[in-house]
Amino acid sequence: MGTENPGRPNFPMRPSSTPFASAPPTMRPFSSSGPVVGSEAGNFRPTPPVASPTMMPSSSAGQSLPPRFGDPSVPSPPITSVPPSRGPHQRFPTPPFPSTTQTPPTHAPPVGQPPFQPPTSQVSALPVSFRPQTQVLPAPMRSLPQTAKFPPASGNVPQLSSDSSFLGPRPNLQQTFPRPDSFYTATNSNFQPPFGGYPSKQPAGSQASPFPSQQGSYMPPPPASSSPFPSQQGSYGPSPPVAAPLGYQLRDQMQHPGSAPPIGGAQSLAEDFSSLSLASTPGSIEPGLDYRTLPRPLDGDVEPSSFVEMYPMNCNPRYLRLTTSAIPNSQSLASRWHLPLGAVVCPLAEAPEGEEVPVINFASTGIIRCRRCRTYVNPYVTFTDAGRKWRCNICSLLNDGEYFANLDATGRRIDLDQRPELIKGSVEFVAPMEYMVRPPMPPLYFFLIDVSISAVRSGMIESSLMQPQMMVVSDLDDIFVPLPDDLLVNLSESRNVVETFLDSLPSMFQDNVNVESAFGSALKAAFMVMSKLGGKLLIFQNTLPSMGVGCLKLRGHDLHVYGTDKEHTLRLPEDTFYKQMAADLTKFQIGVNIYAFSDKYTDIASLGTLAKYTGGQVYYYPSFQSGIHGEKLRHELARDLTRETAWEAVMRIRCGKGIRFTSYHGNFMLRSTDLLALPAVDCDKAYAMQLSFEETLLTNQTVYFQVALLYPLSGLLHIRVHTAAAPVVADLGAMYRLADMSAIVSLLCRLGFVAIEKTLTNKLEDARNSLQLRIVKALREYRNLYAVQHQLEARMIYPESLKFLCLYGLALSKSVPLKGGYADAQLDERCAAGFTMMALPVKKLLKLLYPSLIRIDEFLLKPPAQTDDFKNIVKRLPLVAESLDSRGLYIYDDGFRFVIWFGRMLSPDVARNLLGPDFAAELSRVMLSRHDNEMSRRLMGVLKKLRESDPSYYQLSYLVRQGEQPREGLLLLVNLHEDQMGSTGGYVNWIMQIHRQVQQNA
Repeated sequence: MGTENPGRPNFPMRPSSTPFASAPPTMRPFSSSGPVVGSEAGNFRPTPPVASPTMMPSSSAGQSLPPRFGDPSVPSPPITSVPPSRGPHQRFPTPPFPSTTQTPPTHAPPVGQPPFQPPTSQVSALPVSFRPQTQVLPAPMRSLPQTAKFPPASGNVPQLSSDSSFLGPRPNLQQTFPRPDSFYTATNSNFQPPFGGYPSKQPAGSQASPFPSQQGSYMPPPPASSSPFPSQQGSYGPSPPVAAPLGYQLRDQMQHPGSAPPIGGAQSLAEDFSSLSLASTPGSIEPGLDYRTLPRPLDGDVEPSSFVEMYPMNCNPRYLRLTTSAIPNSQSLASRWHLPLGAVVCPLAEAPEGEEVPVINFASTGIIRCRRCRTYVNPYVTFTDAGRKWRCNICSLLNDGEYFANLDATGRRIDLDQRPELIKGSVEFVAPMEYMVRPPMPPLYFFLIDVSISAVRSGMIESSLMQPQMMVVSDLDDIFVPLPDDLLVNLSESRNVVETFLDSLPSMFQDNVNVESAFGSALKAAFMVMSKLGGKLLIFQNTLPSMGVGCLKLRGHDLHVYGTDKEHTLRLPEDTFYKQMAADLTKFQIGVNIYAFSDKYTDIASLGTLAKYTGGQVYYYPSFQSGIHGEKLRHELARDLTRETAWEAVMRIRCGKGIRFTSYHGNFMLRSTDLLALPAVDCDKAYAMQLSFEETLLTNQTVYFQVALLYPLSGLLHIRVHTAAAPVVADLGAMYRLADMSAIVSLLCRLGFVAIEKTLTNKLEDARNSLQLRIVKALREYRNLYAVQHQLEARMIYPESLKFLCLYGLALSKSVPLKGGYADAQLDERCAAGFTMMALPVKKLLKLLYPSLIRIDEFLLKPPAQTDDFKNIVKRLPLVAESLDSRGLYIYDDGFRFVIWFGRMLSPDVARNLLGPDFAAELSRVMLSRHDNEMSRRLMGVLKKLRESDPSYYQLSYLVRQGEQPREGLLLLVNLHEDQMGSTGGYVNWIMQIHRQVQQNA
């Protein structure tokens, strides 16, 4: 990883002298300035373009091998200490602290609202056990300086007990706790030594221990002190009962600037932090840490629930996720956070099952908005003056107008139940005509197809469907459009002509021997045709553009550039023509999707710029063969043409006084400081943004966020609005406790390449070091909260909410855009992967970083009457070689492809049923298909369900048998991120390395 001296052994008990081999340079936002285009639509005010690239992992599939990896050989199994017994995870409770929220006025409990349920801390970390050592009792926690105050509860909610048992020393209760099987029991059985698989080396001297716990164990939190009060340690205290969910009621508490729904009662915030002991046995250089017991995200992405419970009228997290649901009250506190402070927005995400976004048409009244800040009416506005006026929750301006209804005795509007905009966090308004710059245009799709000899030979233009008219423009420098009014046709009226053209396309160019590509000239011609209507331009390119405007040169062949300060230029566009074309395309509402097919260099870094700045997407099919990859192309093209898409869209996100979003990351063009131009946006696109402070200190107790997306639909302009609220705190511990690790990883992935974008301005090694440094600083700051009071020298502590952060950091550093060097991934593969990852929603991104590994042979062999449901079938395993049993059949799924691994000692009957007569052949020559037997039908059914669970990409199946090299190493072993591969360390080494850096200057 570029952070250790390879010539020195790693001694876990001694901190290293320097944190990194080279200090990461200052990060700067990617593409902080870009071309300014157009003017805003409607009431949105234009703004300077700040775009961020997107990078996409190769969608390689089929039987051809994906681009090369760093080490095609079989890796040696990781050397770890295998413990004789599992000890429970040890956790330390921290004393409660108050928040900064102000005391709300006391009110009688309105009728009808169930009492607020506090979020409970879930102990889902893995049981960790190590070598037998002298047992050390956990040090008691003392009270920390209380820097934040939460409002006292009104009504009859009891105060937190002052019993000394909360703060004083407590006895060792390890032997009385149940085993923490909630997270990892299901997978422990899979760690039995696999028969003939990839066992780990057991060091001599490991002996069984009869005791249930030992030093370095990971222990569940002790039960809360016996108190008659309903408070729970590690959670927000419940607020007094109120009439309805927050926002329905307590309107008068929100009449003044800075007021907000209550976020807690008398109970203070308390938390349990997690810890790992990393001390090794005296005289040994082996790490005293068992990799099998480290925390792993085997449940995938889990959307935060505590945030929804605190503010039930917030929009669903799939639309808007904050990196922490506790907003710091000052810039100084935010600077101690060290992790990204911002949000991930997916405005058109598919609604949760059984729900839909309500559509509201105010008709003659017009859309209700704040006169000053233009915020749309939402559940957090408050009403006064008998319902004649309402106060904006963003800027606190008192608005009046026709939006009137009488208030009942509790201050609620009497028509509240008929007003979705006042009770739902996500709504869609139908806008009047004055919001439109021009009438909505019909959807337009323009196909720009490469017909060079390489495209013909690959089968890229093959069709299963007489010879339409073809016109050739020979002047590449002075492009014009013949018959400009007749090149676009209505599909329903001219379907036969279109199908005829597709039929004749292969035969038109079957004798073509031209290896050149005049892509730039064709792009300009397509722009001239589409400029009046806008729409989506789909580009199918198989060759490096080599003639006319926008011609590109072969780059990346000079190995001396890698590892130098010039390395990053290979990942930037070579010619400014493409960025300028992207600006022009965006101005005329044209989105671009790139379909790249070649196994040779086509400069995805330059071509992908067209997709990045127009809200588009890059699809990458290296070594494309129609017989193998055709199904993947058909599925992904069909989804591109049929998924819900917003045309000619603009998006803005507003937030409360004192903060604003200043850095945006994703596929878009930034028109002004906060207006994102999106010629085409769909449910598979997400955008990340970072917060910054405009004021030194926030005085409000709550901050509000509102995302607004304007787009035409069915001849009308629709405005989709998502609103969320978050508390303001003055304690760093609260920020960690309410952190959303998935959103943090999503931002880390995009930032200034801390990951992907940073590779566009720095070396790959600098990007990896920068990522590690962010994690180290965050854990060091968190450690400093507790290390003064406790003896934690040999322990690595981290917040429960971020227990997977280190693993995702390792996975990100091993991902295609960041891993290794020149030999580990082709240049086009890196750029395509980066463009894709920059646009992925949170759940899809996390699955790509830490894919699923499931065992399937046991399910296939069960009698039909004993088959489990789908959730039990897809039980995920850790990404280590020891998870693979030579007698088993496994599916590796990263969301873009399947790798089906056949163990060397798998029953021949299973292989014969699944593969037919080719079951004994080399699997690189075998295609997986359905056979007429129950076992084959079951396997194909499982693959179908996995594809249906996320249809955004189509996973082709790669077959590999244990021991088939280099195929096994390229397809699977190199993607087992927790194992050491070549010079890249594994999970245990990564943890030890981070711990050493955290201890320095801690």
